Formats: sequence, C-alpha cells, structure tokens
Amino acid sequence: MMNNRLKIGIGSYTFTWSIGVPGYGNKTPLSAFDLIEKASELKAEVVQFADNMALENYSRDELAGLLSFAGERSIAIEVGAKGLTLERLNMYTAIAGFLQAGILRFIIDDDGYEPSPDIVIEVIRSCIPALEEAKVRLALENHDRLNCAQFSSIIEACNSPFVGICLDTVNSLGIPEGTAEVINALSSYTLNLHVKDFSIGRLDHKMGFRVEGTPAGEGKLDIAGLFGRLGATNKCRSAILELWTPFGPTLEDTIARENEWACRSMQYLRQLSY
Repeated sequence: MMNNRLKIGIGSYTFTWSIGVPGYGNKTPLSAFDLIEKASELKAEVVQFADNMALENYSRDELAGLLSFAGERSIAIEVGAKGLTLERLNMYTAIAGFLQAGILRFIIDDDGYEPSPDIVIEVIRSCIPALEEAKVRLALENHDRLNCAQFSSIIEACNSPFVGICLDTVNSLGIPEGTAEVINALSSYTLNLHVKDFSIGRLDHKMGFRVEGTPAGEGKLDIAGLFGRLGATNKCRSAILELWTPFGPTLEDTIARENEWACRSMQYLRQLSY
C-alpha cells in the first residue's frame, strides 16, 4: 500500500522541453493549467511549479484560477523559485500561502547572485515567522555550488521545522558529491524529494563519463530504497518526478520522448511500496 505521507507528483521540470528551453524555439509551450491537466492524466497527487514556470508572473486572479482548477482535480500545488533574497523569499512565501502550498522549494543561487551560507541563514531566519503564519515549509534544493556539509549547517542554524531540504538525487554530482553521500547527509532534513533517475556510462574512447537522464526506475537510482528511507523520517511530504530528457533529433521528437518517459516513470512510481 502507498504511504499517504509521501505524495507522488510531477513538476515543471518533468516537462522542461514542453514548457520551453531558451534557444530551442518551442512555439506552443505548456501553460500552468496544461501542467495540471498533465498531472490529472498521469494520476499525480501534486504539481510543483518551479522557476521555469515562475508564478511571480501570474496575477492574483490567475493564481486563484489555478488553485481552483487544481482543486477541482484533487491536485495539490507546490511552489518553486530561485534566488534566495529576503524580498523574493517573502514574495514567494505569500504566493505559496495563497495557493495553500505546503512546500516552497528554493534554489539559493541565481544569475549573478551566490550568497554565503551566513547570508542564507540570515535571510531565512528573518522569514521564519512568515513561513509559520502561512503554514509553508521552505525546502532548499541541493544544487551545484554548496556541498552537503554547508546545506546541513544552514538547516541546523535555522533550527525550525519549517526549514529543510529539497533533496535532488543528481544535482550534487556537480560538486562532486555522489548520490549515496548526498542521501546519507541530507535525508534526515528532507521535506521534499526530486526523483531524477540517471545513467552513467563511459564515452566511447573510455576517457571520461557521460551522465544522462532516464525514466524513473530505469537508471542507477534505488528509488524504492530511497522512499523507504525517507518514509522512516516522517518528514518528507512529496516526491516530484523530474526528467533529464536528452534532446534529439528534433524538438518534436524530444517532446514526444519526454511525454513517454513521464508516463513510464509515473507508472513505476505509483506501483512502489514504501
């Protein structure tokens, strides 16, 4: 039986190509409402709108319509953003609260903005009362720059049940830190999971490796084991499918592959017992 504490969902980075990647000329990008329809078709319980579908660009009336549209389909909303300044954290806390989103996932960095851990702690501490009032939990996503020890120190310093980690299973390879290392270090703080399966293979000349995305359950990630580990902490609220779908040969082919991978991935995730 599926554990109701961990909802299975999709996000705007499940359908990255369909929504639009700069420089690739998608003339019919998915809208936020389209993404909710996708979630309904895939029997997802939650949708996470991240920075590639930034909700700050939607009016209050549009957000209200989005909330109603999702509610009619029994789909919860989570909110995502990047660039963790005090102004943006306050703005997105308000958006998440309005959308009744239990999770606000944040990437700390943005173009030209790479704050120190001390500044991150200061920003978050200033916003904890607003997070508590809105009943929104802030989940910092492990990304390329900061390592696990730095993320752990940030969460410990904030010392709030409303502040934790959005655990991405691949991002920290850019540090480099391996998947097992990241899970061991951050699982106890994890409020939200990005399920991003992957393969690693040598290049044909054997001098180097290629990391590529796969459908969930078809790569190197032990998803069942990870679900079990996170279920034991009783903190993680949701598991959001993300895909690194390779491009080619055309954008239309890539979008078709992305849709196929999403279907295969959700079928796998829904049948897991944890």
